[in-house]
Amino acid sequence: MMRVLVIFALLWGAAAKAETMRMAVTTSFHNSGLSDVLLPAIAADTGLEVQLLVVGTGQALRLGEAGDVDAILVHSKVAEEAFVADGYGTHRREIMYNDFVLIGPAEDPAEISTAETASAALGRIAEADATFVSRGDDSGTHKKELALWSTIISGTELFGKNYRAVGAGMGASLNTASALNAYILADRASWLNFGNKGDLALLFEGDPVLFNQYAYLPVNPERHAHVNADAAQSLEAWLTSDAAKDLINSYTIDGETLFTFNATN
Repeated sequence: MMRVLVIFALLWGAAAKAETMRMAVTTSFHNSGLSDVLLPAIAADTGLEVQLLVVGTGQALRLGEAGDVDAILVHSKVAEEAFVADGYGTHRREIMYNDFVLIGPAEDPAEISTAETASAALGRIAEADATFVSRGDDSGTHKKELALWSTIISGTELFGKNYRAVGAGMGASLNTASALNAYILADRASWLNFGNKGDLALLFEGDPVLFNQYAYLPVNPERHAHVNADAAQSLEAWLTSDAAKDLINSYTIDGETLFTFNATN
């Protein structure tokens, strides 16, 4: 019995030393599978247990504003800069990037694969009266999609009944697109890691406007004194380290790189 108590005490002592922090991350980052690679390495190298809240970028920013997390990792530069300018975040640190791609039925009835720009591809979808699935959740992906639509369509109704805003994360939205055999804007990492592709295919890529930067924003302790600012700082140091660079750049699916590290010291 004494031995059991000693072992329990040792285990409890080790657990007590582990520092925890909460970070809000996008569903696209989580769905990519990269978090499953990074979190064990973070714990091993820093002793930090990073608890993820997986939401869209808009919700992640709101969690930061409320002080419900210690940091956020999101991908919507304009919203991120506003978050810092309003005093909710101490700063914005770029970590890595990938890109957005347009997915759709393999037979491509709207013929977007031959479009010259992403906006032109969306225009062909609208003209063909094809079904388009939108995340509709104020995420970074949703914000990017709306920005692209705004270059060719005015008003809030977009192109009618075939525009399906599902109000869900990237994985759930891709599942809806697969079930409807519809077009959708997705980040490349989530698409590559998506297992229910059905008759969908990657049809359009490569427009520079589809660049997708991820950034890390610590929550400002002057706004919320309870946030774990030291842990957020330790995590930032790791995310910008050579160890993170190696893991991020080497993470592939079917031989294709999902993210490129671009943090600067």
